Amino acid sequence: MPNKRVKTDELTVNLLIYPHVLATGLTLPVEMLLAGEAFARRYDKSVLTLNTQFLSESVAKIKSRAGITMIADITLDSELVARTVPPDIIIVPSLWRNPRPVLKSHQKLVAWLKKCWQQGSTLIGVGTGVCFLAESGLLDNHSATTHWHYVDQFKRDYPQVDLKPDFFITQSERIYCAASLNALADIIVHLIAQHYGKEAAQNVERNFSHEIRKPYEEQRYLEGSGDRHADELIAEIQFWLRTNLNTEFTLTEIAKQFGMSQRSFTRRFKAATGVRATQYWQQLRIETAKELLASSNLTIQEIADQVGYQDQGHLTRLFKKDLHLTPKDYRAMVRKKLFS
Repeated sequence: MPNKRVKTDELTVNLLIYPHVLATGLTLPVEMLLAGEAFARRYDKSVLTLNTQFLSESVAKIKSRAGITMIADITLDSELVARTVPPDIIIVPSLWRNPRPVLKSHQKLVAWLKKCWQQGSTLIGVGTGVCFLAESGLLDNHSATTHWHYVDQFKRDYPQVDLKPDFFITQSERIYCAASLNALADIIVHLIAQHYGKEAAQNVERNFSHEIRKPYEEQRYLEGSGDRHADELIAEIQFWLRTNLNTEFTLTEIAKQFGMSQRSFTRRFKAATGVRATQYWQQLRIETAKELLASSNLTIQEIADQVGYQDQGHLTRLFKKDLHLTPKDYRAMVRKKLFS
């Protein structure tokens, strides 16, 4: 059995390969991670060194669905796997068509995934690759998603899994499920932010998928959290903020409107949501401005008014700070990917 995960100066990512695997589920995350590491290293030479490895159960050469021959860096049978710590991240890519035959012939891989998770690895299942995680039992009584075409069969095969077919991403502790390749890309951006910083993640997102996309946190189903915190009054205030972006009230005045002192409001909001009220309020306004820039012909001043900033320059300064782009440049960038 591998040793438990220990903190090192390396970020190890294993990507599983098996017959009928979709090669794009392997190449895209590797290229995105490499780009994130390269960007971060330009500013900080001490960032984690990325180490990506293709791993198969026993055979070194495997043909993908596209007929591309893929060569494993390591196999489960090798001594290297037996004597090293489990990887930080394991990506389980999608398969073409019915995954059952591949699952049946790769039970050692299923067992290895379970051991790695128990010892600290983060697992990411993509599309029908989620079946490997379900087969291991790790998803029993936990949330998951999968490719839309496979939802009914998944429900029959794994009735103990809390399937969320309306979500493209689910997260349950250290297990992520992605319904599609685009959802996988969003998870990778999220992980780049965690390991290499927000600026590296934004740079990768702009270069790989700068079309209009919701941030990871907005589209995932996070088991046991989200806006489902216990403080009903704070949840009510969050809803009010989302529906009154252009209010002229200050947060202090809003708190008073709900019968709370500024001090109590500040403390309870942070305790319930994990972020400061000012940070939450500002991010709501920026995200709404981004949507309006992409989907409307409103002027930048009109958009600033709609999200509660009477001064267009204030909105521009926030965009530069958060996205390193002006609102005008952001609109030009995202609209290159829009079709009328």
